[in-house]
Amino acid sequence: MNEATIKLRPISIAVLALGGEGGGVLADWIANLAEKNGYLAQATSVPGVAQRTGATIYYVELFPVAAAKAAGREPVLALMPVPGDVDIVVASELMEAARAVERGFVTPDRTTLIASTHRVFAMSERTALADGRADSAALLESCRSAARRLVAFDMAAMAEAPGSVISAVLFGALAGSGALPFPRPAFEATIRRAGVGVASSLAAFGAAYEAVQSPPETGIADKSESEKRFGPAIDSLLASVAGDTAPDTRAIVRAGVERLIDYQDERYARLYLARLLPIAQLDRAPNQRLLGETARQLALAMSYEDTIRVADLKTRRSRFERVRDEVRIADGQILEIVEFMHPRTEEIADTLPAGVGRWLLRTNWARRFVDRFTRKGRTVRTTSVGGFTLLYFVAALKSLRPRSLRYVTEQDAIENWLAAVRQYAADYELGVGVARLRGLVKGYGDTHAHGRDKFEAIAARLPQIQQQPDAAGQLDALLLAANADESGDALRAAIAKLS
Repeated sequence: MNEATIKLRPISIAVLALGGEGGGVLADWIANLAEKNGYLAQATSVPGVAQRTGATIYYVELFPVAAAKAAGREPVLALMPVPGDVDIVVASELMEAARAVERGFVTPDRTTLIASTHRVFAMSERTALADGRADSAALLESCRSAARRLVAFDMAAMAEAPGSVISAVLFGALAGSGALPFPRPAFEATIRRAGVGVASSLAAFGAAYEAVQSPPETGIADKSESEKRFGPAIDSLLASVAGDTAPDTRAIVRAGVERLIDYQDERYARLYLARLLPIAQLDRAPNQRLLGETARQLALAMSYEDTIRVADLKTRRSRFERVRDEVRIADGQILEIVEFMHPRTEEIADTLPAGVGRWLLRTNWARRFVDRFTRKGRTVRTTSVGGFTLLYFVAALKSLRPRSLRYVTEQDAIENWLAAVRQYAADYELGVGVARLRGLVKGYGDTHAHGRDKFEAIAARLPQIQQQPDAAGQLDALLLAANADESGDALRAAIAKLS
């Protein structure tokens, strides 16, 4: 046995994939590819935990048959990846790539990391009261610094074009990376042998292979659907924004204009810009954090969720197409979408003209009558003629929204908040905190009510907070407590401590 044979090590590959993304198929492809091209292969898997707290890890080790014969014995292959001893890590989503880094599977001396940059948010990110999303840029940078080589792009989006799945794109990226000693035709032959979705899988494979071999130059991202629809109007409106606005802040303002045209109309977007101009005149900081945060929160506040908005989103063609894609419905199959809706009397009153809505809420007999029909939720089949027509009629009330009780209430609250931002902006960091304070008010129903109560509890104490040595820090502490739980217990304790 020569020294080269003794030092020969298996090629170790770890695949981290979520349920339904074809991680098992990818591992099988890799094993079949190796076995048909002169290698021994062993594949194992360790299931993840349900509810998106972890992915299944598929582990494959490859060893040349010729080397095993030369050594006179079969190699001993591992069943699980070992930190610091993995050659190739394939991750179907950015957070899973970061998890692989955290576990030590990715090392700068040997690991090629192949990862999709799209996100499937973890339960901890979804259930956070505030913005609980991990910073994608920071995740990507940690992957880049930890790996010997990083191959990363949005592989989920690439899979959608040919109607394939992400496993085919990952397989193409693996082939294009050159991390395995097999030519492209051998990879494609593996897909053909599988015999399932061959055409679409080969198309996705080829696109990924070419993307890795010839990375596209960084350019302007594709415009969103609503920007394509309202592009000229957005460009016209943005002409009223100061030309020296910081690029990041200008992007936020542009997104706000786009959102509000889609939510209501161009006139509503003009109101948004008019409200921002006084803040822009106050903010002379280079990065314009005050203007940027105010623009973000103002766009969200002005596009509050009401029954009209919910009905509008649920009856859009794009939603039906997305659901069809997600369930992978085949031609000839029937799709039914059932919505559970539970509008309270308050939401009904909010949709009515302001005077009628106030009358309903303060008139006991009328409110009791409506309460009888809103005690229980109801299901609406938006794929039926009756269900779709019902929601379409509610969505058509958008033109009447400016007369509704909810609109009047929200606009008054927005003006009061903006006045507070201007009032406390003399202390720049405190002003940024007051702008961020509006983020507590979100959602609808009980969620909206709880958030509004927290917002008002903190806003009432702003004069007291302003007198503190570290006013901005005190406000940040209250915001942190407000987002700690839905009940508000942590905020009440923090306010008591402040007092």
